[in-house]
Amino acid sequence: MINKFIVLLFLVMCTCGLSQTIDYNAKNGYAVQGYDVVSYFDKTPLEGKEEFSTTFDGAKFKFYNARNLKRFKESPLKYLPKYGGYCAYAVAVNGKKVNINPETYEIRNGNLYLFYNKGRNNTLKFWLNESPEVLRQQADKNWEKIKN
Repeated sequence: MINKFIVLLFLVMCTCGLSQTIDYNAKNGYAVQGYDVVSYFDKTPLEGKEEFSTTFDGAKFKFYNARNLKRFKESPLKYLPKYGGYCAYAVAVNGKKVNINPETYEIRNGNLYLFYNKGRNNTLKFWLNESPEVLRQQADKNWEKIKN
């Protein structure tokens, strides 16, 4: 009986170590729709390539080149998008996880924020026209409730 319990406990611990700590927006199987999260910080969002990919926190990421992959591996937390890569505005205003347009983004205080943008609904414009700092604070609170 004790052996079964130990095996079960071991399996639970292994599974927990492999799972994501937050829900990443991984449309098409990759975070940020396969865009290179490092490239945003170089002011040119680029689609990643499968040969330059890695898994971090249970989510798969692609990079444009080996240099960006190396930069990410050296400091992944620096490049992760806020709110798991979901629309920052939707997280702030509605507390909802909404898909994004990977080319609609803002780097603010060293953080990557992504936004929905389709038709007349460019949420980056809404974000900037309202109060980004107030919205960020609200998004941080809402994210704590919906991140898993």
